[in-house]
Amino acid sequence: MSERSSVTELADSLRREVERYPEGRKLPSSRALMERHQVSPGTVSRAIAVLAAEGLVVSRPGAGVFRSAAFTPATGARRAPAGTARPGDLSWQEIALSSETGPRDLLAAPVFATLRVPPPDVIDLNSGYPHSSLLPERLLAAALARAGRRPGAWERPPTDGLTELRGWFARDIGGHDGPIATGDVLLTSGGQSGLTVAMRSLAAPGAPVLVESPTYPGILAVVRAAGLRPVPVPVDADGVRTDLLAEAFEATRARVFVCQPLFQNPTGAVLSPERRAEVLRIARAAGAFVVEDDFSRLLVHADAPALPRPLAADDRDGVVVHLRSLTKAASPNLRVGALTARGPALARLRATQVVDSFFVPRPLQEATLELVADPGWARHLRALGTELRNRRTAAVAALHRELPGVLGSYRPGGYHLWLRLPEGVDDGVLTAAALRAGVQVTPGRPYHAAEPPAAHLRLSYAAAESSAQVVEGVHRLRAVLDEVTTG
Repeated sequence: MSERSSVTELADSLRREVERYPEGRKLPSSRALMERHQVSPGTVSRAIAVLAAEGLVVSRPGAGVFRSAAFTPATGARRAPAGTARPGDLSWQEIALSSETGPRDLLAAPVFATLRVPPPDVIDLNSGYPHSSLLPERLLAAALARAGRRPGAWERPPTDGLTELRGWFARDIGGHDGPIATGDVLLTSGGQSGLTVAMRSLAAPGAPVLVESPTYPGILAVVRAAGLRPVPVPVDADGVRTDLLAEAFEATRARVFVCQPLFQNPTGAVLSPERRAEVLRIARAAGAFVVEDDFSRLLVHADAPALPRPLAADDRDGVVVHLRSLTKAASPNLRVGALTARGPALARLRATQVVDSFFVPRPLQEATLELVADPGWARHLRALGTELRNRRTAAVAALHRELPGVLGSYRPGGYHLWLRLPEGVDDGVLTAAALRAGVQVTPGRPYHAAEPPAAHLRLSYAAAESSAQVVEGVHRLRAVLDEVTTG
């Protein structure tokens, strides 16, 4: 049973129990609840937090947990706090929120889909965040504890970020003798925030922005939310088609190209050495920036060949604006990333960043410094690479066995596979049917800025609890596809 389902079940049980308690009655101790329900201390703590958030109980440090006075046991309903009232007529907001750009929820829908947490009985082959068992939670807890005790940890940080952390990112991205200096780095609140800052800084509203096709829906959402127009450039097994990239620059006069040269999402492609040089040459000739989203560099598999350097490490002319984040390999909650740029572009990025969010919270920056300096961080990355390799191997074997022909080329890195569906299968219909069968996958349509050339699914093998669960998810997907194609 997953921890999430254990928390839900314990919270439901305690909720029924609290209904029978008089106001102010103390609940059993955490130890007693652990023994009675055979659960971990963390499960008890999280279940109590659920009830506290609902207003059913209150926790008094050093005394225990008590039934809240805001709870009426006869009906199981909470008393409304004094001064609250039912909302009035909200229909006026439809007019106030109207705009020529259309509803924001249409832009965000694919992003919400990638962040959706499935019910406990559903196998997650959708999320881009590794399962919690693959993340360094003990290292993070220790890093946070040490960070909180650092001198000045709760003071306001420099707007660009802590010098030590910016220096670490500069070396990690460009190498010790590379073209990136500490002063070329701007810290951001994670990768998605960095993308937003880059798009709002480098292109004027209404301008075209070249994007890979297919590409991560979050990129398309950021581009559109900034009032920009995404123009797709096809990707093949060697990365973006540079012949078509040159044509797109010439036809659109775009000044920005957004790409993921390493383990591209969703295809997994790695930009070939020949095309790396061509991308930089073409962009420089067009007077354009390349926004390099290096989101998966820390997700390299144990059996992968040596990784190519970031494009930014080979850029001497300030063409590349590089984006790096630690969230995938560390935690979705460690929202610390870095943008690198030089010249007026960096000044523009800095101005946008400070207007949007002032700065990245200093305790998070301090914790990140503690994390990457810990010898356990390198061990964690090696263990993560081994487990991702094992899950990919299991997923690929299951796909060849259950769904031969859907899997094209793939590289040993990242966390996902790009599956081409049989002719006539609707990816949206299949995704909905798969969810009803207990497996959550991602339809391919939102990865395209225009009409997709074929129906695809993206399958993530990082978010499931185990390799065995990945295999079971593929098995369920095969049964659903049989139903869809024969029904």
